[in-house]
Amino acid sequence: MLLVDDQTLVRAGFRALLNSEPDIEVVAEAVDGAEAVRLAGMLVPDVVLMDVRMPHVDGLEATGRITADPRLASVKVIVLTTFELDEYVFGALRAGAAGFLLKDVEPEALVDAVRLVHDGQALLAPRVTKRLIEAYIAADPAPVAAPAAVPAPDDRRLDDLTPREREILALVGRGLSNHEIAEHLVLSPLTAKTHVSRLFLKLGARDRAQLVVTAYETGPVTAPSAGS
Repeated sequence: MLLVDDQTLVRAGFRALLNSEPDIEVVAEAVDGAEAVRLAGMLVPDVVLMDVRMPHVDGLEATGRITADPRLASVKVIVLTTFELDEYVFGALRAGAAGFLLKDVEPEALVDAVRLVHDGQALLAPRVTKRLIEAYIAADPAPVAAPAAVPAPDDRRLDDLTPREREILALVGRGLSNHEIAEHLVLSPLTAKTHVSRLFLKLGARDRAQLVVTAYETGPVTAPSAGS
């Protein structure tokens, strides 16, 4: 994986933590978004852990450049943010980020996040999920300055979904993993994974984060009220 942060100590901490895991290897580090894009193009890492606020090219623009490159379609980007309401997070979602974490995340949660995103699941930090979705849906639909954006919602795409697929889309929108969906619907994990994979194809979603947004925008899941 690739670490991107302009603070040396932060990168050193993440590198030590992640390299201690037998199934994770940090292959390179970048100090800003421009270097991140260059290294991602050279190395094609499975996962990029991307800081948001960096000099020169920030994490939002770098995420958009990476996800827009068809040669890097397999690369998953996890965005790190210091603030729960960091405005860059919304742009990163449109730019194709597969996950969002706060920098005060517990070490075990960070390691789990890398594995989940590598496996194709979206990861939204619990403390930001509700407000993230609410703010995204309420935002001005005008395109943001990012090369790759989440496609505009099209309710007609749901016409191609089976009743079971609509049900699974709603569960994905509520943040359930494939294993949790399988337990909830009394399915095998493989069957749940197959249904989710079909949703990617039918809805034109790059990853699970875009399925979450689609679920909220097109109706299977409704945004929580401000008081909930």
